[in-house]
Amino acid sequence: MSIQVDPKEFEEIAHEEFDALPAAFRNRLENVHIVVEETDSRSRKRRAGVYRSSMLLGLYEGVPLSRRGTGYGVYPVVPDRITLFQRNIEHTVSSQEELRERIREVMVHEIAHHFGMSEKEIRDAGY
Repeated sequence: MSIQVDPKEFEEIAHEEFDALPAAFRNRLENVHIVVEETDSRSRKRRAGVYRSSMLLGLYEGVPLSRRGTGYGVYPVVPDRITLFQRNIEHTVSSQEELRERIREVMVHEIAHHFGMSEKEIRDAGY
């Protein structure tokens, strides 16, 4: 169970899936970059609190909207980052259709972290 696509195609699918999200949802993203990387790393897993044998499909790094105080943005702030790990995501699917769905699921999951939702809250919501 696994497929592989060209990195450029993966990014195009990710852009299409992002654009397909409801505008009200997309428009609330503040100071966020969505990037694609080939795979995760041990250091990233460690920072995310993930077990070594686990595979990260996506990762949110930044300051969630729920934790941004009045001082946020007074000084230049590095954009939050949502990373989609291409090879890890591909490893979990067996068709183009499943790939598209999984990219969307992972993106929504990580965007939920940007909005301040915990892992438990996201899982309870179905992601």
